[in-house]
Amino acid sequence: MQYAPLKPRRPLASILDAVGNTPLIRLRSIERSAPHSRIYAKAEFLNPGGSVKDRPALQMVQEAVADGRLTRDRILIDSTSGNTGVAYSLVCAAMGYRCTLVMPANVSQPRKDITRAFGTELVFSSELEGSDGAIMLVRKMVAEEPDRYFFCDQYGNPGNPRAHELGTGPEILRDCPDVTHFVAGVGTTGTVMGTSRALKKYDRRIRCVALHPDDAMHGLEGLKHLASSIVPRIWDAATLDEHLTITTDEGWDMADRLAREEGLMVGHSAGANVAGAVRVARANPGAVVVTVLCDGASRYLPVLRW
Repeated sequence: MQYAPLKPRRPLASILDAVGNTPLIRLRSIERSAPHSRIYAKAEFLNPGGSVKDRPALQMVQEAVADGRLTRDRILIDSTSGNTGVAYSLVCAAMGYRCTLVMPANVSQPRKDITRAFGTELVFSSELEGSDGAIMLVRKMVAEEPDRYFFCDQYGNPGNPRAHELGTGPEILRDCPDVTHFVAGVGTTGTVMGTSRALKKYDRRIRCVALHPDDAMHGLEGLKHLASSIVPRIWDAATLDEHLTITTDEGWDMADRLAREEGLMVGHSAGANVAGAVRVARANPGAVVVTVLCDGASRYLPVLRW
């Protein structure tokens, strides 16, 4: 194999300059489950923090610094189930700000270890209350010491979807201008909301589909069962064209397939996204479907079935 000559690249001024601009990968093997359609996945696990959450974390922190809400004498605090916490920790370490995170006690050990490695302080909420318990605890902490903390509030901060409206969506249009459908799971809702807005501005005919876990006690970490949860303020169901439910088994099974058939070791929320994309592609022959690989499998290896 002969390689093309290397093009010079300027050194990055900071690790934060590596956030975004992730590649779009065609899933040729998975596509066989949906003949006559094409399926692409955006490799968000290649962000420096390992997930799609690097984008909104950087956007929200930069905006808060710019308008004075986050200063050196205040601590950034938020609730998280893991990936946003890692992203906050990376961004705060790179920018020189302190960070405290509230997360359910049962989030995966790798996520706890990674955030602590960046110097982040962790506070744990009840594992029985899920992400809503973490939200309630962080609100209590901020109410008790409002001058100590800057509450970034990923579930209500417009910078969350704005990161995808400015980055993820335009990147998809640049790399796949003939996209007909976009599919993404619902967590904080920032990815599906912001990306869909960008795609709709480009072409109202692009169909944007939200994936919802089918049960409140689902096993798709990072996704949110809105019917039984505190609904994020940034959520606007009217922006989406379609809403589908996805099971835990579908997400886990597709994560297995992606590893074995595509060489992509990703988490089960990414598996759920691809399973949803296959379903949409089957129902729409000739479609060009794009979805998101939210994170890599390293965050879940202790619990994955391999």
